[in-house]
Amino acid sequence: MQKDFRKPPKTSCCSTSPKKSKNDGSCCGGKGKTDWLLWGSLVACGLSVIAHLFFSNSLPPSLHTFAHSTYELLLKMWWGLALGIVAVGMLGNIPRAYIQSILGKGGTMNGILRATGAGLLLDLCNHGILLVAMKLYERGASLGQTLAFLIASPWNSLSLTLILVGLIGFKWTLAFVLLSGLIAVTTGYITDQLVKHGKLPANPHDTPIPENFHFWRDAKQAIRNTKFDAAYAKSTLSEGLRGSTSIIRWILFGTVLAAGIRAFVDPSIFNQWFGPSILGVGMTLLAATIIEVCSEGSSPIAADLVTRANAPGNGFAFLMAGAATDYTEIMALRETTKSWKTTFILPLLSLPQVIVIAIILNLWSQ
Repeated sequence: MQKDFRKPPKTSCCSTSPKKSKNDGSCCGGKGKTDWLLWGSLVACGLSVIAHLFFSNSLPPSLHTFAHSTYELLLKMWWGLALGIVAVGMLGNIPRAYIQSILGKGGTMNGILRATGAGLLLDLCNHGILLVAMKLYERGASLGQTLAFLIASPWNSLSLTLILVGLIGFKWTLAFVLLSGLIAVTTGYITDQLVKHGKLPANPHDTPIPENFHFWRDAKQAIRNTKFDAAYAKSTLSEGLRGSTSIIRWILFGTVLAAGIRAFVDPSIFNQWFGPSILGVGMTLLAATIIEVCSEGSSPIAADLVTRANAPGNGFAFLMAGAATDYTEIMALRETTKSWKTTFILPLLSLPQVIVIAIILNLWSQ
């Protein structure tokens, strides 16, 4: 069986239906169509970085804050985005059968548990994880597995978990990790059941694994057949950039929006509402939804909510809001699944669980 990791079957919507016109409204758009959101956000970020590096002292206070915030967010995100792009490129070169074999069968508890475990273990920031999650869906992961992976991942990297242990202690960190995994499993399983009963559309990229497929045997053969040379690196990077562009546009837009909020909204408006109450949980989720915070930034903020506000539930809610309500994740799902119904199942299922657990944690700590 002569397989290699450089020539996967073409599965993108851009690789089929050549007769479609450029104005057919397909997911790939048409030639010559400018992505104003991507380029506008990119230009805004670029100008902000230049302003921060060369004109910082001469800027008005609000613009100084905007430029500095944009620079700071990009500085924290770039490595996660870079690793996410590389991971997307590598996943794009791996046939679906391998991905589906690792994640297990969609629509089963075993598959959900595997996806959740992968999300808990993978050490990437939330923006890199987002790129990987959307690529897993395109490579055949079920909708439930994709959501479980996404919910379990954003702040659960090894490095950030160790940081949380130092900030809030082992007990609360362990509770947060286990509870995030519980929400991921519950949401993923319910989602796959809704797909099974026809309430949600199934993943159109799902294909059955060939009967004669054996993971380790075929993987060893594929690795032997693959030349890991400059051409492979170039194709991987090209595939990663092409597969990540639709998601990166929302990440950049979120960066611009977050910088704008930091520059023009008084933080005291949020700080006074973060107490250990139902209102505090709601305001925490609202603030975390509006303010685009990378995983590196979310951990110390969540720690402050636990230690200073004595509201561990709010800290947990703040960490989980990145996957449950954040508009970057929402729009990334919309770009990937092309379905608003599928997209909003993420907050509809996960958010009530986050709220209930947050309230219980706050009551338990009193």
